[in-house]
Amino acid sequence: MESESDEPVLEVGEFYQLLTAHLEAGFGRRRPHWVRGEIAKVYEKGHVYVDLVDAGTASDTKRPVLNAHCWATPWGPLKRRLASEGVVLQAGMVVSFYGYVDLYAPQGKIGFSITDVDVEGLLGDVARRRQELIGRLATEGLLEKNKRTVLAEVPLRVGLVASPGTEGYSDFTGQLVNSPFSFAITLVKTLVQGDGAPAQIAAAVAALDERGVDLICVVRGGGSKGDLACFDDERVARAIASSSTPVFTGIGHTGDESVADLVAHTRAITPTKLGEEVVGLVTRWYAANVQEPSRLLLEYSNDVLNEATAYLGERRRTVVFAVRDRLRAEERHLGSTRERLVVQSRHVLASASQILQSNRQLLVAYDPARRLAQGWSVVTNAEGAVVKSLEDVATGDDVRVRVRDGSFVATVGEKEKSTI
Repeated sequence: MESESDEPVLEVGEFYQLLTAHLEAGFGRRRPHWVRGEIAKVYEKGHVYVDLVDAGTASDTKRPVLNAHCWATPWGPLKRRLASEGVVLQAGMVVSFYGYVDLYAPQGKIGFSITDVDVEGLLGDVARRRQELIGRLATEGLLEKNKRTVLAEVPLRVGLVASPGTEGYSDFTGQLVNSPFSFAITLVKTLVQGDGAPAQIAAAVAALDERGVDLICVVRGGGSKGDLACFDDERVARAIASSSTPVFTGIGHTGDESVADLVAHTRAITPTKLGEEVVGLVTRWYAANVQEPSRLLLEYSNDVLNEATAYLGERRRTVVFAVRDRLRAEERHLGSTRERLVVQSRHVLASASQILQSNRQLLVAYDPARRLAQGWSVVTNAEGAVVKSLEDVATGDDVRVRVRDGSFVATVGEKEKSTI
């Protein structure tokens, strides 16, 4: 077959050299261009590799693909710049890259070497995607769902989603540990930044929801917007919104507000403030249900004791006066009784004296000595017993006969009964 021109036949390598020269002339390092597209896939390992597709034909399954890459040297500062604005390249983003075409002959691939990124455009896309997520959550009623969960009166069992050893973790737990209450903290360790963080945070919230804690606290200290980007992830937002346990967040610094904050039951501006809020919940309950009733009980008890003291003082005075009056009355009664006893004693003694005088006269009248003087005698037998009857002696007994001026012994010769 004869050639229609006088141009020489090129080897493959020569053809690629010619093609590279043409590409360099129109799209090479000295002629960079802006290229806009949607990220289909992104991969980073030192260098970053991005598959960029046409953003204007989303429904076309055969969209053109541009294999873009950014070598490690230029990617370092670009990545830091993106992170400072809270941007992480991920699938679905619409981005504009500035760079030039390069050709890799061994594989016959045309690539695009990235030298710059339209950060402003990315920020707008990130904000748009964030607002779209918030809109979806609002439409589904998820922005308010967790806020309607019932918070325990005394939330002492605290589930914690955090990275131990970080400043945010220490700031939060320090508030609980240094409080006067015994909090039981159940920690689920997670990453709090990076690509793997959203899945871990969402799983941790779901796990704690099954543990029966009183509330779940998601904690992350301050950082760049990129460091906090995981808390704008839809998986984290849905896990918090779907939790049957109230979820509190303390993420970043004052002014930072993530989607996780929007769907949470309660949001604190920092981990320290979150710890203060949790301690405050228990403090307020303790004040209302323990301290105030104790104060009222003490106040009422003091009132009762004061009233009882006043009553006892009055009763003491009444008893003292009553006893004194009673003693005086008894004293008067005893004085009167004493006078009556003296009078009665004198009367009794006078009566007794008269009786004694009468008895004395009677005794004088019946004195045996007077009878003996009148001629009477007293006869006693051998035993000294008075002989009152004939039966008391026998014939021949000796008897003693007492007369006025003495006595003598006689022998019974004969007994004669009286006829009277």
